[in-house]
Amino acid sequence: MRYSVLAVSLSLLLAGCQPAQDHASSLPQPISAEFQQQESERLTRWFDEKYEQQLQQSPLMLTFLGRKDRQFEVDDMSLAAQDAQLAWKAATVEALQSQFDYQNLTEEAQDSYDLWLYQYQQMKAAADFRHHNYVFNQMQGMHSLLPQIMMNFHQVESKEDMLAYIQRLQGISHALVQLLEQAEQFTEQGIRPPRFAYEGVIEQVENLLRGQPFTLESEQVAPLWENAQQKISQLQQQQVVNDEEAKALQQQARAALTGYFQPAYQQLLDWLQQEVALAAVNPTGVSTHPNGKAYYNHMLQVSTTTEMTAEQIHQLGLQEVERLTKEMEAIRQQVGFDGDLHQFFEFIRTDDQFFYPDTDEGRQAYITDSEAFLAFINERLPDYFGILPKADLVVKRVEPFREQAGAAQHYFPGTPDGSRPGIYYAHLSDMRAMPKNEMEAIAYHEGNPGHHMQISIAQELENIPRFRTQASFTVYVEGWALYSELLAKEMGAYQDPYSDFGRLVTEMWRAVRLVVDTGLHAKGWTEEDAIGYFQQYTPIPLEAVRSEVRRYLVMPGQATSYKIGMIRIQQLRQQAELALGDRFDIRGFHDTILGGGALPLDLLERRVERWIAAQQ
Repeated sequence: MRYSVLAVSLSLLLAGCQPAQDHASSLPQPISAEFQQQESERLTRWFDEKYEQQLQQSPLMLTFLGRKDRQFEVDDMSLAAQDAQLAWKAATVEALQSQFDYQNLTEEAQDSYDLWLYQYQQMKAAADFRHHNYVFNQMQGMHSLLPQIMMNFHQVESKEDMLAYIQRLQGISHALVQLLEQAEQFTEQGIRPPRFAYEGVIEQVENLLRGQPFTLESEQVAPLWENAQQKISQLQQQQVVNDEEAKALQQQARAALTGYFQPAYQQLLDWLQQEVALAAVNPTGVSTHPNGKAYYNHMLQVSTTTEMTAEQIHQLGLQEVERLTKEMEAIRQQVGFDGDLHQFFEFIRTDDQFFYPDTDEGRQAYITDSEAFLAFINERLPDYFGILPKADLVVKRVEPFREQAGAAQHYFPGTPDGSRPGIYYAHLSDMRAMPKNEMEAIAYHEGNPGHHMQISIAQELENIPRFRTQASFTVYVEGWALYSELLAKEMGAYQDPYSDFGRLVTEMWRAVRLVVDTGLHAKGWTEEDAIGYFQQYTPIPLEAVRSEVRRYLVMPGQATSYKIGMIRIQQLRQQAELALGDRFDIRGFHDTILGGGALPLDLLERRVERWIAAQQ
């Protein structure tokens, strides 16, 4: 699971409508390859110029990419800023269509042209449903992402960097107030998340405010104060600042935290504690909100880049659940378990052999063994891929202030220049929610050949405009990662049948999502209905199931993208194998999928069909 900082901070870069097809209508004339190349290179320069303008609208995205320009600032989170960004994007589309003839471009440049228009359509469609957004929720609210950016992505290598850090602590307070104003406005329109979402945010905010310097008598140190002191101490140890300068920086950081950060977060906490009593305890999906059905249909388009209806997705989920149940049954018989599949689920859920101790040693063992699985698969990558990532990958435990028992592991990309590695994050507060038999598949999903490989390769591409190296379509990104779990078996992984069963569990997990997400948001299922269905078809621990269902409730449609993306990539591979026969090259196919960055499914299909034609 990947979060896009720019998408979250701007609340705009959401996938939606189909790519525009209103290209120049003049009859095609013979065009020389040299002229096409020149026009395409001119277009790439134009895209790079516009993308740089877009990046400059988001200081946080610049930081996320490892850059230090505008590092003293935080994004403008207001609705007015979002309107201005949409207007800017509309103006670029008008300029694109007036300055470039689609027929004069190479096929790769045409993909870039279509993608730029597609992203504008995304922003325009998302603006119509802006007030349906749950501004603060337990999964991805800016209240937790902003501190995370400060702690993990704001680099401090000089006194100026630390002064920027301190200035940003003040800027966070302004951004948070802007977001709180939106949340208040949205609730007035009848858009309120479930009670558990408020409770989760309350816990996260209280974790951020617990300890010094907010509670002077406490022995505990608040996360951001601890982080600020560590950064200053490192500058002091490296003799970048002297003792007097370090003391002054500490005083300024403390003042920013107590004078700006704390009041803003306390204001949010007070509002949440008033709101929580008004929220539903056993909620159903967003279709109960005003215009909620239209919003959910929009979010399905966002997540799948297709026109599939909720009913079609629901039926696909039922079919996949049936197929995977049969495969699970086969492994139950293979290991000789004496009992039916539900008894096998209970065995997997409860037997101590499938869990690490709930201790610091057990948590470290989870990380160490995940690293070993990734090392195993890395040795086999050259047999299946021509393009390999340059960026490093590290496995880390989620920061304590945002850690949730049973929550899904996730990935954060490194910087394009490799100065910061990609991070595979695991929630390890409850080791009984992190079974051993699933961890191998999850490591391949989050690391290589999954998210880390795909996103790192995209960021490192040099033959496409820069905006495409940072594009993110959930159906592509998550579809590839789920495809990677199965591909790893082809590469020799899952030598233990229980690990292979764990792979089936994670795939079943995504199949159940198709049923549950549409059930919640289109069929009136409640949280407890969804939990019951999950438990019927998977051995996933109850705490993890509840965390998953609550994620779907606050992120409508997102969970449908994984399986739909995986199935489409599998179909494209089958199409290529059938068309090429002995000439099919798995490395060439994977390089084609990964070599253009993230794409909507129809543009990905067009890319693969071109590759097949070239091989023929």
